[in-house]
Amino acid sequence: MLENFLDNFVKVFSSTGFSAITAPNLLMLAVGCAFIYMAIVKEYEPYELLPIGLGAILINLPLHQMGNFFPVLELNEAGQVVKGFTQNAGLLGLAKEYGLFTYNILPPLIFLGLGAITDFSPLIANPKMLLLGGAAQVGVFVAFFGSMLMGFDLNDSAAISIIGGADGPTTIYINAILAPERLGITAVTAYSYMGLVAIIQPPIIRLLTSKKERMMKMEQLRPVSKRTKILFPIVIMIISILFIPMSAPLISMFMIGNVFRESGVVDRLSRTSANELLNIVTIFLMLCIGITLEGNAVCNWETIKILSLGLVAFAAGTAGGILFAKVMNLFTKNKVNPIIGAAGVSAVPMAARVAQEIAHHEDPENHILMHAMGPNVAGVIGSAIVAGYFLSILAK
Repeated sequence: MLENFLDNFVKVFSSTGFSAITAPNLLMLAVGCAFIYMAIVKEYEPYELLPIGLGAILINLPLHQMGNFFPVLELNEAGQVVKGFTQNAGLLGLAKEYGLFTYNILPPLIFLGLGAITDFSPLIANPKMLLLGGAAQVGVFVAFFGSMLMGFDLNDSAAISIIGGADGPTTIYINAILAPERLGITAVTAYSYMGLVAIIQPPIIRLLTSKKERMMKMEQLRPVSKRTKILFPIVIMIISILFIPMSAPLISMFMIGNVFRESGVVDRLSRTSANELLNIVTIFLMLCIGITLEGNAVCNWETIKILSLGLVAFAAGTAGGILFAKVMNLFTKNKVNPIIGAAGVSAVPMAARVAQEIAHHEDPENHILMHAMGPNVAGVIGSAIVAGYFLSILAK
């Protein structure tokens, strides 16, 4: 009787996840919990890190088969059992397979929503901020050449490089095309450093600027007419796509969403893009990213290299924007606070808020948030164009 009991116990235990859990699974469960902590307690990019963390926990609980396909058995006319179509065991696995990797439609939809909540006025009022957004893209090229030196091939290096701009949706988009097997870790790296902007950027800003520079006040931005707000995204879309056609899926959605917002005649489309659609797509996209973080797949030396590259590249992008702002001040009459150069990375709006907090700490009467939003938005445009450039060369 005892023997039967032990046999039954073994059978039951072998059917549970406890029998199959591995050390990498446990590590990624801890990582998922860390993301949840950062999202809820620290409020670092909660809309991204919370679902990613939950997805990482889910996929590292063994034997649930959320992301796998099973054959559905059917009977033929003779009554014999035959293998029919395949069915996914989970909604997230289905979304990951057909919504993220196969058609790659979720990142452009994210850009549509981002466009609908973005105000281009600071960038239009001071077009020089486009240069700061471009200068911060040095992080992308640091990651690209760093990847090549670390032994990654050309496609992998291009896909990894976008983490240097701290642009999550663009990282997902280019990886799904050029290096889908690395999508999970590169996307998580990008979003992690986006969430850690408030920790990574301040030491770099203080190292590269003096107290006097951080206290620098900027002139109030000029008003921007409604007509200009409508024409700006249309013109940028046309020029960008003519020069870099492969940037169209991201740039076009970003600008179309903004035209919805600024036109004032399609409130339902603007509200849906900025709210319901953006929220739904964010849920699926972030959870799908989370369920790519299966411990045995991501716990390897290459993951460590990508995480290291991301940190160095993000720091380089921050430094590039600051240093270019200082150089620009040598040749322009209206000086800019060099802090806003750090906002040239694509972490919107966290990088702009960090710039404001540092300036406000030095001088409580100094308000540079709107100025910082100019290079911050320019960084989003810049990273999408760079990704389009890589795709135009490498995508088949």
